Amino acid sequence: MTNAEMIWLAIGFTGQALFSARFIIQWFKSEQQRKSVIPIAFWYFSIFGGITLLTYAIYKKDPVFICGQLFGVIVYARNLYFIYKERANNLSPAASR
Repeated sequence: MTNAEMIWLAIGFTGQALFSARFIIQWFKSEQQRKSVIPIAFWYFSIFGGITLLTYAIYKKDPVFICGQLFGVIVYARNLYFIYKERANNLSPAASR
């Protein structure tokens, strides 16, 4: 295996580790609060893991993997947008009226 292939393999495993870590974070937070909770870290690990896996999928030229990760990254980014939009609205003076 070449050095380039080893680097891409490491990128793929890193993306998978980030993506999988989101479930551990969600599980831990839910256990902590004794109810189902999706913390903001879940979405960050989703998006960074998804982007890393998308990069790896593009390198591998796998159209199924590319489409799946691309759609996921859009959804994760949209969820973060909604979270920050809601926080901004709750902090604005007009929201307190």
